Amino acid sequence: MDETGGAGREDRLRAAAVFDALGARYEEAFAGSQEHRAALEWLLERLRPGSRVLDVGSGTGRPTAAVLAAAGHDVLGVDFSPVMVELATRRVPGATFRCADIREVPLEDGSYDAVCVFFSLLQMSRAQQSGLVRRLARALRPGGHLVLATVPVDVEDVEAVFMGQPVRVTSFAAEDVVALVREAGLTVLSRRDVMFTPALPEAAPEPHLFVYCRRSP
Repeated sequence: MDETGGAGREDRLRAAAVFDALGARYEEAFAGSQEHRAALEWLLERLRPGSRVLDVGSGTGRPTAAVLAAAGHDVLGVDFSPVMVELATRRVPGATFRCADIREVPLEDGSYDAVCVFFSLLQMSRAQQSGLVRRLARALRPGGHLVLATVPVDVEDVEAVFMGQPVRVTSFAAEDVVALVREAGLTVLSRRDVMFTPALPEAAPEPHLFVYCRRSP
């Protein structure tokens, strides 16, 4: 087994099917996150002109890839949902999108100025999440930044319903997320714990954790 914890084909297909089904509805439900926008502004303040940015789980391309590409950065979005990649390619022509499993995408050490990981780990096992964060940390150039956002709950392979779609979810408690990032060799500069209510009928507030990190120069 490699350090990604093994990415089973059936797991990938199930996860892709969820977001294929959601399509643009996902963006509509989560577009109102002010903390997501704030995280992008934080990143923009630290990027050199024309920086290379990797957007992991890029979805429809908005807001992450759209905001960064509009600022003149070279953005690669990777998502395993063909529907999401098609939407993103149309909506954000200034960025490049690839339909692939990030766990299997070769990542050259020091090749990116920044990496964004917004809520894209939740359908991976804990071993896969840990292994991927280590790979992403190595993909940063020295002094580069990574912003990771997730739902910080202590659950492992539990059945849930997300926007009407059955999913299996794995995550960590907030302090364990921070520890995971540090163990990957990144310095945690700050964190934000917020509650966010998606724009969905009868949606309840859910905890969101944003962790702001840097690879040591």
